[in-house]
Amino acid sequence: MSKDRLSVYLDRDIMQALASYADRRGQSRSLVAEAAIASFLSPDGDERREAAMAKRIDRLDRKMARIERDVGISVEMIAQFVRFWLTSTPPPPETERAALRRLGNDRYDAFIEALGRRLANGPKIREEIREDVTPLSE
Repeated sequence: MSKDRLSVYLDRDIMQALASYADRRGQSRSLVAEAAIASFLSPDGDERREAAMAKRIDRLDRKMARIERDVGISVEMIAQFVRFWLTSTPPPPETERAALRRLGNDRYDAFIEALGRRLANGPKIREEIREDVTPLSE
């Protein structure tokens, strides 16, 4: 098969990337460049790019759904805790507030330390909550 010669000028970075890719594949730079140009000019190239984009968007959509679920669980868990705490804990007498504030600071520090361990080592609360549970009607 006869081939026509083409001379092109490439940016140094593109040339290095081309050379590196060709070396890794054990192919000539000319062959890699020809395949890239053919792919770029191919009528189904747009379809392949669109399919690749759709695949990436689907993956991002699934990740976003998991993030929404996790944030929803977190917000609901905090809201439930705050509601329970506010309805079941009477305010302390004025004379005990300083001592309770110190105790609260110590307990908060212990909480943050335990939270850090749990986040580092797991399991996470969100992993303990089943996804297939149907919510109770309110």
